[in-house]
Amino acid sequence: MSTYRLQLTPDFGFDRVAGLAPYLRDLGVSHVYLSPVLQADPPSRHGYDVTDHSRIRAEFGGIEGLRAMAAALAEHGLGVVVDIVPNHMTVPVPESGNAALWSVLAEGPASPYARWFDIDWSGGKVDMPVVGDGTEPVVDGGVLRYHDHAFPWPDTHYRLVDWRQGPGYRRFFDVSSLIGLRVEDPEVFEATHRVILDLVAEGVIGGLRVDHPDGLADPRGYLARLRAASGGVWTVAEKILVGDERLPADWECDGTTGYDALNRITGLFVDPAGAGPLTDLFVRLTGMPREYAQVVYDAKKHVLDLFFGAELGRLHALVGTDRAALAELLAAMPVYRAYAVPGEPVPAASAAIVERAGELAAARLPEGAPVAETVERVLHGPAEAVVRFQQTCGPVMAKGVEDTALYRWYPLSCLNEVGGEPDRFGGPVEDFHAFCRGMSPATMTTLSTHDTKRSEDVRARLAVLSELPGEWEAAVTEWSAKVSFDPALDYLAWQNLMAAWPIGPDRFFDYLFKAAREAKTAISWATPDPAYEEGLRDFVERAIGECGASVAEFAARIEPYARSNSLGQKLVQLMMPGVPDVYWGNEITDFSLVDPDNRRPVDFELRRRMLAGAGTAGAAGAAGAGWSAWDEAKLLVTRQALGLRRRLDPAAPYTPLETGEHALAFARGERAVAVATLLPAGLERRGGWGSETLALPPGHWRDLLSGAEHTGPVPLARLLSRNPVALLERN
Repeated sequence: MSTYRLQLTPDFGFDRVAGLAPYLRDLGVSHVYLSPVLQADPPSRHGYDVTDHSRIRAEFGGIEGLRAMAAALAEHGLGVVVDIVPNHMTVPVPESGNAALWSVLAEGPASPYARWFDIDWSGGKVDMPVVGDGTEPVVDGGVLRYHDHAFPWPDTHYRLVDWRQGPGYRRFFDVSSLIGLRVEDPEVFEATHRVILDLVAEGVIGGLRVDHPDGLADPRGYLARLRAASGGVWTVAEKILVGDERLPADWECDGTTGYDALNRITGLFVDPAGAGPLTDLFVRLTGMPREYAQVVYDAKKHVLDLFFGAELGRLHALVGTDRAALAELLAAMPVYRAYAVPGEPVPAASAAIVERAGELAAARLPEGAPVAETVERVLHGPAEAVVRFQQTCGPVMAKGVEDTALYRWYPLSCLNEVGGEPDRFGGPVEDFHAFCRGMSPATMTTLSTHDTKRSEDVRARLAVLSELPGEWEAAVTEWSAKVSFDPALDYLAWQNLMAAWPIGPDRFFDYLFKAAREAKTAISWATPDPAYEEGLRDFVERAIGECGASVAEFAARIEPYARSNSLGQKLVQLMMPGVPDVYWGNEITDFSLVDPDNRRPVDFELRRRMLAGAGTAGAAGAAGAGWSAWDEAKLLVTRQALGLRRRLDPAAPYTPLETGEHALAFARGERAVAVATLLPAGLERRGGWGSETLALPPGHWRDLLSGAEHTGPVPLARLLSRNPVALLERN
């Protein structure tokens, strides 16, 4: 099994997907993996803002369009996987666009939908954060209007509050326009999943990707209910694992959506020797602390103060003890969630995580602070307190780390991915082999997603900097002497300008503007500053105008190494255990930054032409119109690896093959061997492969990328003479 992720939009619906069937079949995937398909806010470009679970999205073609698309895909041997969103719905503008929510606002706890939403009714009304100026709401018949907002009138069951204030409901992270659902209630589960489950039973949908399960009251219980209701269809969960954390063994799903694999793969191509010089450079240019842990702590405390007052207050009311101790405990949590289920013994590992966080919290608080009591209450206290603490950890982690610390601390920003550890530069190849040997054959692997902060090829370029810190420092010093703006942002700008090159000023400004607001060191989403925005725009124009030629030269200088990294990580991801996913467009080079940049339309006509002209084997030749030799090589690797995967048992054992420090090699069963070059700049400095050989398993092997035949111990200089990677199949 292998998937190809497509981003549905109002102008890229089910008919467009159906038209890609021949191309995706020939590329070699088995399933099309769709962004959410339920009815969302009509203009939505992502689909996570669901308004109606009873309908397939009209803008895409509705349920008949989905059925027709699935039938067209099936004719080409392709199945369908869909992304589902159990954690939340949207609060649209106007609010009448969500009928279930409108009913609750009008009727309060008496509404038939009152059980749907995770609302705090303790004040008698639900707070709706929309007010932003001195404009007075206007009654219009049975509706109260405030700008584009609309609410039922009279306002018996809600109150309008400042938009910066926390809402009276659980939300998705700090996004007040997304209201939490109570899918732990069987009736709510049934109502919000019926359409999807019927399509699974009908055979239209053949797999599920579960968005943000850590937001749920009971992720384990939810996945068990979903598995039973779906008949055991292939299901992966968007669970963010940090460091050596593993997916809970009692979750009834087939694995994660692949961020754990992504970060492990990236680490293969990062030189640990670059950690010191690049961190020195980062600290010198930005003035930030040298210790990442300090930045994480500061960022978590910042977002707790800035965004999560309502959540902390609601949790404090349940836990009791001390609000400051509770805040410090949340800030000290090292993972998105430590799983404790009310009424069950707390797993030892979960207790250890929270207790260790308690020790850190106690060290930061005055002597005598009731931290131990707080830990006891969130692990063993009232059921709602235990659950609410678990549900609050994830948002604090996500906003504090993903959306703040990773934009503040970035010595080498290819390491700054979701679930990544930017202070961990690479690691032993043996660790990667051990990780792969422990993988489930049905878990998803990926290199790029709709949520990655940089596409895989941007990261491939950035990884090269770990091998050339001196050259990189000289280049950045030259550029910074010409153009500067904000020390906390400039170095991030130079990394991403080079790694995403060529990039126009509009795209680059949009990226940096988002990065600045996420970092929250000068501006934030809640505290705009027109003067800062104007200065940032000027910086972008000057950086590209005055330094663009030099940036382009640097990118060209490192391209052979970046290309090697790009092809190596692609081959490893497609051939390691798991179900490989290709994010749309990334079968060739893609130099996208964080969303919405990575959701731009993909030129499928170009990719069709390339695939139609590609040979079955052989190194990439002269590039055609509109693409590069790097594009051709990456498409060749993707197509051949996906094709070989179809001939390979998904459970084929992963067997490491012994190599030196500049190669990674492994066998899958007795049929396939993958070989990738590691740290190519260092390899070049040492003079190449020399006499190093690779002992292939017994038999005669054909490289699907070059067409060459090999047997027995083979010199790496010969095996990798035409490409920096090799994909071997036993004859």
